[in-house]
Amino acid sequence: MESTQRKLSLLVLLFLMGTMLVSGQSANNVRATYNLYNPQNIGWDYYKASVYCATWDGNQPLSWRQKYGWTAFCGPVGPQGRDSCGKCLRVTNTATGSQVTVRIVDQCSNGGLDLDVNVFNQLDTNGQGNQQGHLTVNYTFVNCGD
Repeated sequence: MESTQRKLSLLVLLFLMGTMLVSGQSANNVRATYNLYNPQNIGWDYYKASVYCATWDGNQPLSWRQKYGWTAFCGPVGPQGRDSCGKCLRVTNTATGSQVTVRIVDQCSNGGLDLDVNVFNQLDTNGQGNQQGHLTVNYTFVNCGD
């Protein structure tokens, strides 16, 4: 009986650790710029947007592709390249506390995030991001819930 409980406890621990590898990763004070993806104007089509993740996620159902706003990801913490595709981030504007969940659809090279302009504007509740050309944000990998 004790051996079975230990095995079960170990399995639960391993599962939780694996989940934390994706959902627990975060970074603070990251630069977020904006990109004119405007997915609502192109039917949320990854191929039309020419995003990096189209190769793996372009055939996902429309409901999946439009569930969250889009971002390119090149943050200092978290999976890179293909491993980041389809993952979700909770992004928080450090100046205002406004938050939004986004899906990674692309890569970037600015060392942070390149948010769809609609997401950027949603976070930029005080207008400072537009004035500066970027936001300072925190992000955490979260479960997309799909």
